[in-house]
Parts: sequence; C-alpha cells; structure tokens
Amino acid sequence: MGYGGAVGLIVVGLILSLAVNKEQVGPVNLGTIGWILAIAGVALLVLSIAQQNARRRTSAVATTTDAQGRQVTTERHMETDPPAPPVA
Repeated sequence: MGYGGAVGLIVVGLILSLAVNKEQVGPVNLGTIGWILAIAGVALLVLSIAQQNARRRTSAVATTTDAQGRQVTTERHMETDPPAPPVA
C-alpha cells in the first residue's frame, strides 16, 4: 500500500473523529471509527517505513579442495538494499 495509503487512512480517520458534527449514525459511532482508521494508518505507516529500511542479508559458503586434498571453506556475507517500491 505504501505511504500514500497510510497517510490517506490517517487523514480520513482524523476527519471522521475530529471534524464530523454528527457522531452517531445509526448504531455506528463515527468518532470511534475515525480513531480506529487513524491508528491503523499510523501502524501501516510504521510498517511501510520499517519495510523500506530493511536490508537483505545473504550468506554464501563455498568449499574448495586443492591438489593435496586440503579443503578450504569460504563464507561470504552480503547486505543489499531492498528493491524500490512499484510506482503506481
């Protein structure tokens, strides 16, 4: 969903909870729904930021044998940036 969806949820949630005059529509309390949407938007924003800043860690192990029969094991660790998010 990305940053835009999270910010959109926060905006809609805060509008429902703070700017709507009629709080109750039937059995639904718009203020409560607004706060739930705002909190969900903040959680989604935090998860999006964490996912964007995560690095990919990979390891590779190689074992080679020379002419005398000795084995050497080499271990390599790599950290790469995650791929860019898709552009909508």
